[in-house]
Amino acid sequence: MIERIGGEGQVHLLVNHFYDLIETLPQGKTIMDLHLKGHGLSHVRPEQFDFLCGFFGGRRYYHERHGHMNLREIHAHVDIRRKDAEDWLAVMERAMSDTGVAERERAEVMVTFRRAALMLVNRDEGSVVGT
Repeated sequence: MIERIGGEGQVHLLVNHFYDLIETLPQGKTIMDLHLKGHGLSHVRPEQFDFLCGFFGGRRYYHERHGHMNLREIHAHVDIRRKDAEDWLAVMERAMSDTGVAERERAEVMVTFRRAALMLVNRDEGSVVGT
């Protein structure tokens, strides 16, 4: 998939645009707050790039650095509601569209992203983040 979407250069573009959107769109506010309560923001862009390269079938930089690519383990410290997952998905869909990922590839990726994002939900909607 990585070559079909444009290689590592496209992944860099996608990740940077995704986090630019996270920092500016209303759907990104809670995601920003979750990062600020977790490990902070300084690492998110390079870690997301490393992860997505492997996720898309390219070099597994994240695995090389951390020894795994287990999403549940990566996000174990984060309270994630279904709304948070849906917001992440909406912003990622827009980032892919805005950066020129073709519709066919975007649809394929979003199916997998949706499954992964919903698997990470670990709090009901009534839960307050951080409690």
